[in-house]
Amino acid sequence: MHQHQAFEPHLLEVAGLHVEFRTRDGVAKVLNGVDYHVDAGETLAVLGESGSGKSVTANTVMGILQTPPGAVTGGSVRYRGEDLLTASPERRRDLRGENIAMIFQDALSALNPVFTVGFQIGEQLRTRRGMSRRDAEKRAVELLDQVGIPAARQRVRDHPHQFSGGMRQRVMIAMSLALDPDVLIADEPTTALDVTVQAQIMDLLAEIQAERHMGLILITHDLGVVAEVADRIAVMYAGRIVENADVHSLYANPCHPYTRALLESIPRVDTKGTELRAIKGLPPNLARIPPGCPFHPRCSMAVDLCREVVPPLADLPGPRSSACLFANELVGS
Repeated sequence: MHQHQAFEPHLLEVAGLHVEFRTRDGVAKVLNGVDYHVDAGETLAVLGESGSGKSVTANTVMGILQTPPGAVTGGSVRYRGEDLLTASPERRRDLRGENIAMIFQDALSALNPVFTVGFQIGEQLRTRRGMSRRDAEKRAVELLDQVGIPAARQRVRDHPHQFSGGMRQRVMIAMSLALDPDVLIADEPTTALDVTVQAQIMDLLAEIQAERHMGLILITHDLGVVAEVADRIAVMYAGRIVENADVHSLYANPCHPYTRALLESIPRVDTKGTELRAIKGLPPNLARIPPGCPFHPRCSMAVDLCREVVPPLADLPGPRSSACLFANELVGS
């Protein structure tokens, strides 16, 4: 008689997620069957151009998708096996911040200009943990110190406008860590920061993730930013994952023409002086996604079949997967 091993669910799993935006101008199919997962102690980078559906997926996971115009029309979002899409609003509210937290891309508009940063970090601790104002402020000082804000004891009573862009992003990270979440979603955490500060914020996130053994999801349009910190990369295009691979395999040998084109458009030291290759055309209008593979109008490898067939996200040796009819040829190239 065989002993069946208990199935261990992923820490967070998005499966077959479909989201539409219904407006007076028509229906935009923003997510078209998104699949990805992250486990404890792992960093997943979700990569794609603006409009690919990265942030909509994150907002759906967090339960903050604006409805209307947004509507979830299929799929599941599971936290430790529990489907969040069918959970009660109270249950989702309990999980938000406590188990799954998010860092938003624009720290200045995400922070309230009227209150001190200490008050804003401590607010969750007062309402969720029942801490006194003094204890919450003391914990806020510890969190600011952990995210590398100098003189945290003095700065805890400063307002957001008194911090630089990089320091405000650190405040946002401190706020997201206040309730010790298992999963942290960072939505474009380095947008509008200069390159040196970008690297510092990425290093900080990697350090915190390793220390706390969290699942970290990094949402970005910039392949260069995540190279050092990601374990796996999921590449999005027109509301679908088109390639999924560990970071080393993806950089060494991308198996989807879109990923290949993204890599060729990054400035590199060893190609100094040569012309950068831009991806021709524009991402598709999500209200009128072309038939077949949505990338075919911009793809140099496209053949007639690509205009008719939507390629599934198929497994390749690796383990990795790609949604391209030519994936097996690319994996060997």
